[in-house]
Amino acid sequence: MVRLPLTPAQLAAGQRLGAYLRRARGDRTLAEVAQEAAISPETLRKIETGRMPTPAFTTIAALARVLAVPLDDLAQSTNR
Repeated sequence: MVRLPLTPAQLAAGQRLGAYLRRARGDRTLAEVAQEAAISPETLRKIETGRMPTPAFTTIAALARVLAVPLDDLAQSTNR
C-alpha cells in the first residue's frame, strides 16, 4: 500500500501538536519524557519539531499519560 503525501493542513496540524507537546513538557528534559513514555528521544524530538507530523496513536497516548495532558486537549491543539 502506497502512503500518500501529507497535505499542507496535515503538516500544519503536526507542527501544532509538536509545539503543544513541547510546551507541556515544560522544564523536563526530552530524554526524561521519552524514557517515561517508552519512546526514543529522537522520536520525541521529531514529533516536537513537526518532522513526524502523524505519530502513532499509542505514542501520543503514552505522551499524554506522561505529561498529564488529556487526549482531548491534544486533539484540539491540532485544530487551531
